Amino acid sequence: MSEFVTDNPEIQSETDDPPRPRALRKPRRHGGALGSWWQRINIPGGVGVAVWFVIVGVPLYFLFVSSGRESADYLANGPFSPPTNLSFDNFTTILESDFPLYFLNTFIVTVACVLIVQVLALPAAYAIVRSGKKSVARVFSFVLLGLAVPAQAVIVPLYLLITQVHLYDTLWAIILPTAAFALPLAILVLTSSLRDVPKELYEAINLDGAGSVRALFSLVLPLSRSALATIGIYTAMQAWNGFLFPLVLTQDVSVRVIQLGLWDFQGQYGLNVPVIMAAVALSLLPLLVVYLVGRRYLLAGLTAGSGK
Repeated sequence: MSEFVTDNPEIQSETDDPPRPRALRKPRRHGGALGSWWQRINIPGGVGVAVWFVIVGVPLYFLFVSSGRESADYLANGPFSPPTNLSFDNFTTILESDFPLYFLNTFIVTVACVLIVQVLALPAAYAIVRSGKKSVARVFSFVLLGLAVPAQAVIVPLYLLITQVHLYDTLWAIILPTAAFALPLAILVLTSSLRDVPKELYEAINLDGAGSVRALFSLVLPLSRSALATIGIYTAMQAWNGFLFPLVLTQDVSVRVIQLGLWDFQGQYGLNVPVIMAAVALSLLPLLVVYLVGRRYLLAGLTAGSGK
């Protein structure tokens, strides 16, 4: 018996599939490629990017453009006006001062703090994650209390301690307290990262005859690169921008860092704002480079442990 064929879509034969309800039918796309492109536009995301660009771009424009202007042009036309004649004399003036010494001291402090924090934080986090003792958990809770203690609250006893151990007016007087205050957050980030490592990997490397030290260097260290980059960037920013410890714990010009140098430049070049802006721009460049290089690892390290 031949099938019943009709051009009317409302009439179907018994052998055909039943019609789908209207709620389950795929909606038709209108507009072609233009409509599909419009649907893929993230308007809230675009607005957020624009706002972020204004917040970040306007200060950077003000900083770098003002640092290349003459003082008379800056005072006559205002800070946001386009420069009439760009000049590098302001940077020459800063480089001929004690700024290179301040830069070197700050670089030494920053590198030393990053190394100390990473060398101490990784074994501590590894012991916290792998040890099941209650005493280790209590020590971890005690370390986290450091996140709630501001540096201003302990600056007086810290000054007395640094003086008694004869470290006053040295770079170690800046390095040790800065690294100590960066350790709690570093241990917290690394602990969250190491808890994401499957236990099967630890068991597998133990079956191969590896001890705790070998597991630390062969397994934990390679898997903690993102977290180490995160705490490295954080510690570097804290050390580079530190002002309280250098102000209280140092006095000699030979151990002065950039932040104290900028404070002195305000009195030395008080009316010459473009020179001060040039000093700020030079002090900001290393942080921009560090952030641009490690921003991918920074986000990965901060989100470690979020899926647990």
